[in-house]
Amino acid sequence: MNLVTFNPFRTIGIPGIDYIKPEAMFQERQKITNADLCLFPENWQVTSLVYGFKKPIFPSIESIQLGYSKIEMTRALWAVCPDNVPNTMIVGSSNAMVQKIIESFSFPFIAKTVRSSMGQGVFFIENEQQLHAYANSHEVLYIQEYIESDRDLRLCVIGDRVVNSYWRINESGFRNNIAQGGAISFEAIPNEAVALVEQVARALNINHAGFDVLVAKNRFYILEFNVLFGNQGFHEQGLRPESFIYEAIKKSATDI
Repeated sequence: MNLVTFNPFRTIGIPGIDYIKPEAMFQERQKITNADLCLFPENWQVTSLVYGFKKPIFPSIESIQLGYSKIEMTRALWAVCPDNVPNTMIVGSSNAMVQKIIESFSFPFIAKTVRSSMGQGVFFIENEQQLHAYANSHEVLYIQEYIESDRDLRLCVIGDRVVNSYWRINESGFRNNIAQGGAISFEAIPNEAVALVEQVARALNINHAGFDVLVAKNRFYILEFNVLFGNQGFHEQGLRPESFIYEAIKKSATDI
């Protein structure tokens, strides 16, 4: 199989692969034309690769485009699993919308930057002053109910299944991300959460993403998913994510 990657760090060890810098995509037209599959393009490359070059990509176009924006991600989750999404409001930053938020949510709640990862761009809003400060610095307001918990699940989908799962635990603060100081536990992963994530991933054609799932109120809440998720949970178990990637692309090779 003739493979091209735009992110060598995600594909180390995969055989038959050629690296192209994303910004050199149009100077390397022949390599792309000859490729059977293009791996890990950046979001801005996707439409040209899929609609222009007519190339299959990994992760899927749905993974990359939905993963790029929390807004589109949340709307997609509303479509396929509305009961598993925390109460969320996405509105503009006008004074009228800020007032609507105040009327609709009880303090404290969570506010997010639409494009962020690793626990960055997440704000714990405890009063109107903090809300106005957030609104003054964001054109689009992403507001989500705060569900108190000292842990959440990271469920990593590669291909058509969850290949790694673990708890992210943080006894101080409201972020459980490993990048923000959270600890990892591989104990007692709920099978129902794995089944839910696999069902949602299939429904949205997500084939490479780390889903963040909160367990509360006798329900599983999908907070978001990240296409370029961290690998620490793999490394601590002696797993190589690129092995699962290669397995997934070989499995789908008959469809390429």
